[in-house]
Amino acid sequence: MHEDRTAQFHRLHSSGCFVMPNPWDVGSARALEQLGFKALATTSAGFAWTLGRADTHATRDQVLDHLRLIAGAVTLPVNADFEGGYAVAPADVAANVKLAADTGIAGLSIEDASGDEARPLYEFELAVERVAAARAAIDESGTGIVLTGRSEGFVCGRPDIDETIRRLRAYAEAGADCLYAPRIDNLAHVSAIVAAVSPKPVNLLINAPFTTVAEAAQLGVRRISVGGTLARTAWDGFLKAAREIAGEGTFSRFEHLPDVDALLGR
Repeated sequence: MHEDRTAQFHRLHSSGCFVMPNPWDVGSARALEQLGFKALATTSAGFAWTLGRADTHATRDQVLDHLRLIAGAVTLPVNADFEGGYAVAPADVAANVKLAADTGIAGLSIEDASGDEARPLYEFELAVERVAAARAAIDESGTGIVLTGRSEGFVCGRPDIDETIRRLRAYAEAGADCLYAPRIDNLAHVSAIVAAVSPKPVNLLINAPFTTVAEAAQLGVRRISVGGTLARTAWDGFLKAAREIAGEGTFSRFEHLPDVDALLGR
């Protein structure tokens, strides 16, 4: 089953454009599967919120358990938001990637955000070494899962498209199968990234209505994810209803609600 889903995930990256939405728990994963999506991806933010924590504050072991649950709950390929590999040194990243590859996922991403406000991105050479270490770990695991190299400059307040492209090219050369720079919403930048790393596929984050699946496909984007935005929309509905109850004592939002039992069907 694991091998089949990994092979399926590789095939999805070979042509066309597919949407890989991001569930945050087993129920949302099964719902997205029922809606006909071809692959799913975890979200570090969405999962952390289920623990009552902010994004990046779930532990490695909590995330590994979460990956097993999600991958075991659906029949689709699941890509893991594995943040920065829960380590700094390349050897430690490799060790953690091996643990993740054993959870049933079909792919994972390694990002270059350091968490240091003064230097929010790892130095270039170290960042490349970390991706290369993840590649070696996957090869040694024999799982063949898809490795995505992420550059976080546009997330971390360093929105330099030239540096982003330099890093993504280096990650591709270091063995990343797919390249990803979240929070880019300039379509000219998207086109530049696609051209720079071609023929390797590019993931585009759509977390605001700045483009459509059809437009992204025309730009050559192979894969689309939504990060924590589906989880955020769920939180939006929940908080609006709860605040109305707490503040007004009324329940106007308890109308026209979905039949979740019928959707999940099990």
